[in-house]
Amino acid sequence: MASLPSLNQSEKKKKKKNEKNHKLSDLKTLGLQLLSSRAHINNLPLLLTFVSPSKPPQYVLEALLSLQSFFITVLPSLPSSSKPAADVQDDAELIYRTWLRSKFDELVKSLIDVAVSSECDDTLKEIVLDAIMEFVKVGNKGKFHSAVYHRFLQSIAHSSTPVNTLIALLVKKYFNHLDVRYFTYISIEKLTRTFEAEYMSGDRSVRINADDGDHSREGVEFIHIVHSIISSIPPLENSNQSDYTMWVESGDNKVLSDNQEAKQLKMRKNDEEVLTASKIVRKMKPKFTKAWISFLRLPLPIDVYKEVLVILDQEVIPYLSNPIILCDFLTKSYDMGGVVSVMALSSLFLLMTKYGLEYPNFYEKLYALLVPSIFMAKHRAKFFQLLDSCLKSPLLPAYLAAAFAKKLSRLSLVIPPSGSLIIIALIHNLLRRHPSINCLVHRENVSESKNDDSTSKEVAKGTDASEVEADTPNMKPGIDRFNYEETDPIKSSALRSSLWEIDCLRHHYCPPVSRLVLSLENDLTVRSKTTEIDVKDFVAGSYVTILGQELKKKMKRVPLAFYQAIPTSLFSEFDFPGWSFNHEHSEKNIEGSDHLPAKRQRVESS
Repeated sequence: MASLPSLNQSEKKKKKKNEKNHKLSDLKTLGLQLLSSRAHINNLPLLLTFVSPSKPPQYVLEALLSLQSFFITVLPSLPSSSKPAADVQDDAELIYRTWLRSKFDELVKSLIDVAVSSECDDTLKEIVLDAIMEFVKVGNKGKFHSAVYHRFLQSIAHSSTPVNTLIALLVKKYFNHLDVRYFTYISIEKLTRTFEAEYMSGDRSVRINADDGDHSREGVEFIHIVHSIISSIPPLENSNQSDYTMWVESGDNKVLSDNQEAKQLKMRKNDEEVLTASKIVRKMKPKFTKAWISFLRLPLPIDVYKEVLVILDQEVIPYLSNPIILCDFLTKSYDMGGVVSVMALSSLFLLMTKYGLEYPNFYEKLYALLVPSIFMAKHRAKFFQLLDSCLKSPLLPAYLAAAFAKKLSRLSLVIPPSGSLIIIALIHNLLRRHPSINCLVHRENVSESKNDDSTSKEVAKGTDASEVEADTPNMKPGIDRFNYEETDPIKSSALRSSLWEIDCLRHHYCPPVSRLVLSLENDLTVRSKTTEIDVKDFVAGSYVTILGQELKKKMKRVPLAFYQAIPTSLFSEFDFPGWSFNHEHSEKNIEGSDHLPAKRQRVESS
C-alpha cells in the first residue's frame, strides 16, 4: 500500500507555482495517472485546485471528469464524515480512506461554489449540478446522501448572486423524482427554522420590508429563493406508486464486506433504513406540511405574500395533512384589507366550505371589499366568481342579500361598463335566489322608522320584509335611506331602499349594458322560467372586449342619422327653459348673412 500523501509548506508552494504551468493536456495526464494507480494519489489535491470558479471552464471540466470517475468507485468504502472513526492510528488503510473522505468533502464544496458562482456559464453549471446529484445518489452506500443535498440547497438559499438558472435546472431535471422532492421539503424546513432562529430572535431581528441593513437584504433574498424552490416542487397528485421514479433506487444499497456475517447484518440494516417509494408516499404529506408551515411563519415581503396567496387554494391546501392549520394565516390576511384580502378570499372560502372552518365576520369583511377599485384589480375575475358563490346559499339572511344587491347597484354608477355587466349578472342571480328581496325592484312608497336599524334587525330575526314595511309610516319619496358609507350590512338600511340605480342603466351609453339590464325586467321569482347568469362570462370584460364584440356583430339596420325625423332646430326648447327659437328664415338670409338662421328672443317672464 502506498504511503499516506502529505503536503508540507514547500510542496504547497510548488503546487501553486505549477498550477500556472499546467496545460489542458497535462490535466488529462494527471487524471489518467490518478485512475490507474494509487501511486499517483498526490495528483488528487492538484486536480482539486482546478475545480474553482476562477479557473477556465475547460480546466474545471477536465479536472471534474477525472475526480468524479475516481470518487465514484471509492465512495462506498469511505467512512462517514459525520462519524469520525476513533483509534485509527494503527490502521493505515483507514487513515487513507479518512483522508479521501476529507478530499471528497473539499470537492463537494468546490462544486457547490462553482454552481452558485456568477462567473460560470450555464453549460458548466448544468454539468456541475449533474455531478453533485450523482454524488448524492452513490455517496451514501446506496441511500440518498441527504447531507450533501442539504449543503447544496443551503448554498443556493444563502447565495448573494442570482441562482434562477440553477433552480430551473434542478426543477427540470430532478424534481420529477420522489425522493428528491421528499428531501427538498426536509431541507427547506431546516433552512427556514434556522433562519427564523438566527435572524428573527433577540437583537438580531431582521426587518424584511426595510431597505437598509445587511440582514434585511439577506433576509429578503433568502425568502425569495426559498419561495422559488418550494413553489416549484410538483405536488403528490395521485397515489399510484408505479407512476413515481426514484433518484436512488432501493436496490442500490448493497455494500460488500470482508466478513460474510457482517455483510448480511449491514445489508439488513440498510434495508430497514432505506426509503422506498411506498414509504415516501406515506411520509410526503407531513413533510410537505412542515415545510410550508415553516415557510409561512417567516415575515414574507409583500410580493412573495401575494404570490403565495395566489397558489394556496390549488397547490398547497389540498395536500396539507391538516388544512385548518392555515386558518390563522388566512384570517390575518383577510383582515388586512385591499388586494391582499381579495387574494386570501379563495383559500379562506375553501377552508369554510370543505374543511368546516367557522369565520363569523366573513360576510362583513366581504361587504367591505366592494369598492370601485376592485373592478380594476388584477385578480377581479376570481374574486367575482367567488363572490357569486358566497352569495349562493339559500340560508343567507334577507338583510344581507339586500345589502349586497344595493351596494353593487350603487357601484354601477361609478365604474366602467365592464363592471356594470358583472353587477347586473350578480344582482340578477341574487334576485332569483332570494325572492324576499324582490321588494327592492319596485317600491313606490319607501318606509322609514325612528330607528334606522330596526327594519334590518327585525328581518335578521326572521320577520318578513313586507310585514316590517306595513308597520312603518310613509316618508317623502325621493329619499334613499341606504347608507353607502356603512361597513356593517345590517346597519346599511338596504331593505328600506330600492334598486333605482339599475333603472339608470337602462339608458346607459354602452349598448351591452342597456341590453343586459333588460333581463331584470322578467319576474325572477318564477324560478322555472328563468335561469342564473354565469358570472364567468363577464368577469374578464374590458373596453377592448366590449368594443371587439360590438364590431363582430352583423348590423341588420345601420343608423344613418341620430334622429328618425329631420330636426328643425339645433336645440330643443326643453334644453333651455325660458328661451324660444324662431324657425322662420329665407334664402335671402342664408345667402346674405353668415349668422345662424334662427333668432333668439328673450321671453319676458310674467
